[in-house]
Amino acid sequence: MSAEPIPRTAPMFDGTHVWRPSSSLVLLTAIALVVSVVPFVHGLDLMWGWWRDRPEYSHGFLMPFLAVFLLWQQRNRFESEPLPGSWWGVGVILLGALLLGMGRLASALTLVQYAFVVTLGGLLLALVGTRFLARLVVPFSILVLMVPLPEFLFQNLTAGMQLLSSKLGVGIIRTAGVSVYLEGNVIDLGNYKLEVAQACSGLRYLFPLMTLGFIMAYFFKAPLWKRGIVFLSSVPVTILMNSFRIGVIGIMVDRWGTAMAEGFLHDFEGWIIFMASTGVLLLEIALLSRLGGDHRPWREVFGIDLPAPTPRSVARERWKPSVPFVTSCALVALLALLSVLLPERTEAVPARRSFSEMPLRLSDWFGRKTAMEHVYLDTLKLDDYQLADYTRGNDTINFYVAWYDSQRGGQSTHSPRTCLPGGGWQMTDLHQVQLERVMWGATPVTVNRALIQMGQQRQLVYYWFQQRGRVLTNEYAVKWYMFWDALTRKRTDGALIRVITPLKSGELVETGDRRLTEFVTAAVPQLKSYVPD
Repeated sequence: MSAEPIPRTAPMFDGTHVWRPSSSLVLLTAIALVVSVVPFVHGLDLMWGWWRDRPEYSHGFLMPFLAVFLLWQQRNRFESEPLPGSWWGVGVILLGALLLGMGRLASALTLVQYAFVVTLGGLLLALVGTRFLARLVVPFSILVLMVPLPEFLFQNLTAGMQLLSSKLGVGIIRTAGVSVYLEGNVIDLGNYKLEVAQACSGLRYLFPLMTLGFIMAYFFKAPLWKRGIVFLSSVPVTILMNSFRIGVIGIMVDRWGTAMAEGFLHDFEGWIIFMASTGVLLLEIALLSRLGGDHRPWREVFGIDLPAPTPRSVARERWKPSVPFVTSCALVALLALLSVLLPERTEAVPARRSFSEMPLRLSDWFGRKTAMEHVYLDTLKLDDYQLADYTRGNDTINFYVAWYDSQRGGQSTHSPRTCLPGGGWQMTDLHQVQLERVMWGATPVTVNRALIQMGQQRQLVYYWFQQRGRVLTNEYAVKWYMFWDALTRKRTDGALIRVITPLKSGELVETGDRRLTEFVTAAVPQLKSYVPD
């Protein structure tokens, strides 16, 4: 977004000539756009599915049309002189090709989606040239906003917003005099437990409202700092308004029953909150426009400018395809041809035993399996798992392993660091510990050691990520090695291993450490058949 206000009437031509695209340029552009889809089709198919199935990304359908509108809006500027094109566009397309190659080799479809946007940007730059580069920033940014976040970032952001929305919502409920108890994301109203799930975390509004805030800031004819405030404020507005929604639902449930939190009414309340959030942004623009003594009419402060009609008396010249643009189109066609001719890279999934075969006796520990609820299975999208409670005398340990044949396309391990707080547990200590007596192959097992607490209850947690022979404790290292192994080994399989033991009243944490270490020592040799290297 440029700092200067956008004039209502765009700069016109020199008064004698208007430049319009030739039929050959229109035809070449249309062909290039169609062909550009071919190399990225797998990533675009996944992105389309997310737009269709995940409300937080449903605004993606509008983004390509909005980008085209923003370009058309500047028609007067583009037709004021011939467009020379730019060889920089070819360089940007080569960057898109590099990202595409890395994405396909690593089965990283998010990277393929960004590569598509970069390639479109390269075509546009090769067409219009660097003279109009500043005018391309906003349409290009709109296309970037249509790409869904990588799944692990989405998970972390969701967990944080769920907790924050729950706390603020409970504050509103208590202000209304309603007795309520909060455990993580679960709001206990006594006769009803309101769970702040992903759908109520605020992300359904955050991405669409951020996009709307970006567009509003673009059309807000004000200094850059005011426009920046409008865009950035979309985040706290979303959080506060969603928390208000949760608080109102809690109050309505207390007054009129559980129907207030279910079905159509629940969804309709969400729509009202989104519209109210939009109204807050408009009010913010109105207030900012008055800041500094600006008394322009609203139409001059905020509005959509349409291109001025072209005078009939001026001569019309034709743009012809420039050499950089023709080269760029040829490069895109080559990418499409290579993507069709080269075989699709398939992942290798190692042979392994199913957890259904895993024995329930591990040394002197005896286990009892439990089934995971479907709501969690739908969220985790795992391929196999082991969930069991093991006992030894009065000692108890919960043992959980989540296995993924593939971690591409949104399926990946969920870190307990983000999941446990959602159940109401607070991490009072988290650091890494090496279990010197526990070996996975030639590598000592290093675990994340977390002490968690809820009220007077305490639990000790060990967890780590077992990824294709590597013992990892860092979530970002997991993503890096997944990318690297996809490139070099055609594999993205992996597992999360987590063990939890409750600490009795007055029991030393060191006693829990010994208990977990003894259990892990017994479990790791058995796990190697189920979590292959």
